[in-house]
Amino acid sequence: MITDFKGKTAVLTGAGSGFGLECARIGARLGMNLVLVDVQQDALDRAQVEMEAAGVAVLARKVDVSDAGQMESLAAAVEQRFGAPHFVFNNAGVGSGGLIWENSVRDWEWVLGVNVWGVIHGVRLFTPMMLAAAKADPAYRGHIVNTASMAGLLTPPNMGVYNVSKHAVVSLTETLYQDLRLVTDQVSASVLCPYFVSTGISQSHRNRPAELADEKPTQSQLIGQAMTDKAVTSGKVTAAEVAQKVFDAMTTDRFYIFSHPKALGNARSRFDAICAAENPPDPFVERPEIGIALRAQLRA
Repeated sequence: MITDFKGKTAVLTGAGSGFGLECARIGARLGMNLVLVDVQQDALDRAQVEMEAAGVAVLARKVDVSDAGQMESLAAAVEQRFGAPHFVFNNAGVGSGGLIWENSVRDWEWVLGVNVWGVIHGVRLFTPMMLAAAKADPAYRGHIVNTASMAGLLTPPNMGVYNVSKHAVVSLTETLYQDLRLVTDQVSASVLCPYFVSTGISQSHRNRPAELADEKPTQSQLIGQAMTDKAVTSGKVTAAEVAQKVFDAMTTDRFYIFSHPKALGNARSRFDAICAAENPPDPFVERPEIGIALRAQLRA
């Protein structure tokens, strides 16, 4: 666990908005060195100006986290500037909706590229660096936080590609935690599973690759986008509150970070069905009107 953040280094992907930006703000208040990573240059520039105005050391890089070469260059730049980081937040992510068979190959590649490969690259590049630092210094402490989603524990319909990507992040991070426990007591990991929080991810289509621009959304994708927009904008938990939960988890070495613990009832019913070898439960049992409306729209 990390109890003193002053002078430590944080690498934050998706730092231009949402959880990444709010964690950067907390890190700046705590006197951390900040590595800000985002694919959207204007958002990255604004974050850099804000953090430098707070008086902390900043390294800002525009990076597509799905690109192995760009991530390798980032890792080299971090090591050269600050040495091994102490907090790595593999947070960059994109949203996607629609019936699972209606997503194109390029849709799958984009979502899995950012949401899964981005985390893979962050883990494979920074973990060895952190372990080397731990071996060289008994006082070193490091923590990796990967952003998944409650969709990584549930299987809400009309969100298939996103669900798959976030289930992968939960599995990857649970395994990372167990693997780290085998080799060190100085580096740990957590998984962030937010529910509907206003972060900008519902508008992630703004950063869709140019080659996807000619693909017109299907009816189910438009319906999914509208439902997500409504759920996100009506959420009462803020990105800043979730970011504080991330830092609290690092100071107590807590693995699971939830923005909406009450949503775990749905996860419990899913796992109960799995253990009983029963068919998947109705995901709308607590809000049947949503399921009725969605079926009506899709069957229209």
